[in-house]
Amino acid sequence: MKFLFLVQGEGRGHMTQAISFAEILAELGHELVAVGVGSSHRRKIPDFFLNGINCPIVSFESPNFVCDKEQKKILLTQTILSNLVRLPTFFESLKTIQKLVEAHQPDVILNFYELLGGLHQLVYRPNQRYWVIGHQYLIAHESFPFAKGKPIQKLLFKVNTHLTAIGAEKWLALSFRSLKQSKNPKLTVLPPLLRKQLFELLPEEGEFILAYMVNQGYANELIIQAKAHPNLKIEAFWDNKSHSESFQALPNLVFHPINDRLFLEKMSACKAYISTAGFESICEAMYFQKPVLMIPVEGQYEQECNAIDAALAGAGLGYDSFDLEALEAYLNKQYRRQHSWVTQSRDIFIKLVFQSTESYAN
Repeated sequence: MKFLFLVQGEGRGHMTQAISFAEILAELGHELVAVGVGSSHRRKIPDFFLNGINCPIVSFESPNFVCDKEQKKILLTQTILSNLVRLPTFFESLKTIQKLVEAHQPDVILNFYELLGGLHQLVYRPNQRYWVIGHQYLIAHESFPFAKGKPIQKLLFKVNTHLTAIGAEKWLALSFRSLKQSKNPKLTVLPPLLRKQLFELLPEEGEFILAYMVNQGYANELIIQAKAHPNLKIEAFWDNKSHSESFQALPNLVFHPINDRLFLEKMSACKAYISTAGFESICEAMYFQKPVLMIPVEGQYEQECNAIDAALAGAGLGYDSFDLEALEAYLNKQYRRQHSWVTQSRDIFIKLVFQSTESYAN
């Protein structure tokens, strides 16, 4: 069967998931014919993705967040207004997606949480089967832990997720922890979609703390913390266009540009991990059994939910700032669990794809 991927270009997680799924498809003899990536002026498509997907890649402008001047907080009202102004641009992006579909004639369109993927289904109603995949689709499960006290943000999160899934026959919901299957017939709960490269690395008990930040504004917080704790060695990854090489900010703090292979090597060797509360890298830390300090991006409700969910899975501690003292306190009373759910991800996904495509073939 032929697959076409649509990938949200914000952050690293959806891209690494796409690479992982592409590896599984290749193992089973299926073909990834093309990838469409939703991009914005805030991000460039990282080299690890360009080099890791062996098929044509087409980028198109997609809705994105607006941050404050410090690149830390999501500004909700400005985000909505900014994306409304750019509606004509997004209609052109829908045409780009349709040209991809017409040119490659895939059997399945698989959407990694790109909003325009669902809107493309609404406008063009293609004949191809349409699947969606991501941690966000776990909101349809009865056990998903929504953050309390923010009804408007909760509603917008749910609306956005449902928009990406317009017309989808499969909701593939990635989960930090094993959950019973939902009563929703479209929903399948699955382990994180981890890359083959991860399973080739052995965890070590290193002496440094690893950090990852999508928004550059958090770099200043990390520098302040590193100055206050000169005895702690920190290696961080950031998306900073001003630094194409590693940057030694302090004797105990170095920033690396996003490099997926190097990141996984550092993850396997660190003693703990600090990150905003995304999904993919926390699952990688769980695989290596590295404790995590999770700081949800302010104004991003989805990450608040992620931090709660990951803490329930035993991944680590949700917190409101890059606080090394809080991490040290957590390490001192640290408990570790064997995350067998995470380690079985590849086998479960191979079984899923095999069964799904076999049933279509028959």
